[in-house]
Amino acid sequence: MLRVFTPQHANYTEPTMRLNLLAAATAATFGLIGTHARADALSDIFTQGHIDGELRGYYFSRLYDADSVPDANAFSAAALINANTATFGGGFSLNGSFLTANSLGAQSSNPARIDVTLMGPTDSVSALGQANLQYKNDWALLRAGYQYLNTPWMGSSDSRVMPASYNALSADFKPAPGWDVLALRSFDWKSRTSNGYYSTNLYYPSTFDGDSMYGGIGVLPTTASKANGAWALGTTYGQGGFKSQLWYYDYLRFAKMVYADANYTWKTGTGFDPFVAAQYVHESGGSSNDFVLNGSKLFGVAGNAVRNRTWGLDAGLAFGNGKFDVSYNKMNAQSGALGDGALVSPYTAGYATDPLYTTSMIRGLVEQGPGHAWKARFTYGFLQNRLLFTTSYAKYTTLLRGDSKNLYFDLTYSLDDYLKGLSVRNRWERSSGGTGANPGDRPFTYNRLMISYKF
Repeated sequence: MLRVFTPQHANYTEPTMRLNLLAAATAATFGLIGTHARADALSDIFTQGHIDGELRGYYFSRLYDADSVPDANAFSAAALINANTATFGGGFSLNGSFLTANSLGAQSSNPARIDVTLMGPTDSVSALGQANLQYKNDWALLRAGYQYLNTPWMGSSDSRVMPASYNALSADFKPAPGWDVLALRSFDWKSRTSNGYYSTNLYYPSTFDGDSMYGGIGVLPTTASKANGAWALGTTYGQGGFKSQLWYYDYLRFAKMVYADANYTWKTGTGFDPFVAAQYVHESGGSSNDFVLNGSKLFGVAGNAVRNRTWGLDAGLAFGNGKFDVSYNKMNAQSGALGDGALVSPYTAGYATDPLYTTSMIRGLVEQGPGHAWKARFTYGFLQNRLLFTTSYAKYTTLLRGDSKNLYFDLTYSLDDYLKGLSVRNRWERSSGGTGANPGDRPFTYNRLMISYKF
């Protein structure tokens, strides 16, 4: 998938190239299809296009056992509208998504009582989620512009009313059945609460350079230099019961990451299919790294470089409409490294949307630092899978945050029989224990009620 668009808030060394990239691509496209073909395409490009979207109503509650910390909540209604033109010029199309969220006057007058991770502290926020030029054929998909990404460590993190998106170039090539080769270069991004695209990530403080970004780690000082996006190259392969992926990420001036993941399911024909999976992360970044030089004391521990090694295992059994698995992750301590070996993840830190097996709804090892964790999870579909139930228990033993545990329940009910596309979901998790993870080191309960209608 290939993607780029004119940045709104950026100071780059290649501004002219980036500013004109989409315009040049569009002009080249229409030049290639010729005058007569262009007129025919323009007459059909919108009438044969497609529009869909989703309406959302979310109510989030953060309930703290610490008397000194007030409970916080937030309500938001949202609309996500997607528009795609018909294909023209032998494979080209234009894609756009408009996002808007509004509290409908439900925000508290006390900022401390607002769950700002849902849509920020204001009453409304609107943004472009997508605005890109796409080319697609049987073996390639290329995009340039604002777009959603779907990679393990750079994705849409879509657990709030608005997803995250990126100003990027992306490409997805398919050399053979089941095999994909992917590449991307991102320049800016829009967080889940931002109204535009900024040269930031989740390690920058809220409102840095005017970005209304909430829910991240925010350890960088306000004097830090802007982020410069990322490069990524990956490959995925799946055949039969085997699936695998290998990725390289260069978070410019932050860290370089290698990530690998593989899983295998034995199709026994008995209705009981065991599966196993393994993952590995390796990160590095020397003393010239801007993230280190800016003095960001991740988890209160400064270091002279980024160094991380994390691995994980998962095993379980799929049966009928259900699945049970137990997973384990180990993040090695690295003396002298930033955060004693913390994993640097600029686009998931604080969001808890990373691909580590033991990550919970509230947080995981990315947010807690070196140590180990295990997690047991059970999922089952009732009423012909219209009612989906998931529960899990996770235990974290960490060097910097002590021992903590998370208990999770998730119930989703599909109302397709009454109105196709309508669903109700409630997610509940309670975190207890640990040091510095929850306010006052007291338990914290997070409840998320979500109603959505896809059309």
